[in-house]
Amino acid sequence: MVTIKAIARQCGCSPATVSKALNGAPDVGHEMMCRIRAAAEEMGYIPNAAARALKTARTYNFGVLFREGSRTGLAHEFFSLVLNGFQRRSEELGYDISFIGTRLGDRDYTYAEHARYRNYDGVAVITIPDADPPIRELVDSGIPTVTVDHEFNGCGCVMSDNVQGMRDLVSYVYAMGHRKIAFIHGETTVVTRVRVAAFCRVCAELGLPVPEGYLVPGVFHDPAASAAATRELMALRDRPTCIFYPDDISYLGGLQAIEEMGLSVPEDVSAVGYDGIFLGQQLRPKLTTLRQQADLMGVRAAEELARAVSEGRTYLPGRIVIPGQLLPGETVRRL
Repeated sequence: MVTIKAIARQCGCSPATVSKALNGAPDVGHEMMCRIRAAAEEMGYIPNAAARALKTARTYNFGVLFREGSRTGLAHEFFSLVLNGFQRRSEELGYDISFIGTRLGDRDYTYAEHARYRNYDGVAVITIPDADPPIRELVDSGIPTVTVDHEFNGCGCVMSDNVQGMRDLVSYVYAMGHRKIAFIHGETTVVTRVRVAAFCRVCAELGLPVPEGYLVPGVFHDPAASAAATRELMALRDRPTCIFYPDDISYLGGLQAIEEMGLSVPEDVSAVGYDGIFLGQQLRPKLTTLRQQADLMGVRAAEELARAVSEGRTYLPGRIVIPGQLLPGETVRRL
């Protein structure tokens, strides 16, 4: 294993000078710094993480708190793409990542306690329910924190542009001639409230009534809940001509319910998803949906968290909104 002393012998200087050069200290001349760094790279030097932590007061490790209500974990395509982007960019920025839990061995920890125990430089929170006290404790702990798909006062966040996403979907369905549009939405979260409000606002701007029965609660990533909500909508005397689903996976439950009624999409009823995952684009007919840039959301979350760590007390939390992309698909019939 290559050591700082070996690099010092190679370059004819002291180990202290090598250490300073590798850490960018200003009192090492440019020529010497370049010579030391070139030698370190040629010799295959890998810095010791523990030693670097002692010198810099950083562990160069981000904690990731990943929670989502459907219990599909990393099989959840949207969030796995977010995590992939976050991990890739974190590594490019020099950070490792590991997951935060609430249990270590035989002891229970809060998220904040776990983060302090592991001495994370910062924490990324990927999807959480509203009013979760342990999350609030983490956000208030002073540990740099960035959330994805959720907003908390006092920390940075990365959000998909749900307002414009709903505007694009409603406007597209309206342009296809639909005037009776229902929305099966997810459980109560910030994202749901924004999407429902945006849906109702665009409908109002277009002069479309939204009967009470056209807004039906469902559950994100839960085909069974969407199937039940679909049967409820299709039983209405004045049933919709198009149904919005909370996400692409939930649409699968709606599709099954529609087919069990002896009906089809889009001939008998049109349908719209959300997320733009790979599976939805392989279905036939191809699903009309709004693709969220999940990978980019993860990338920007890593960059925002690195900024929070770097700026310390001077950090002002950013709110980063990532635009989506309408995928017209084939599940909306022109009327």
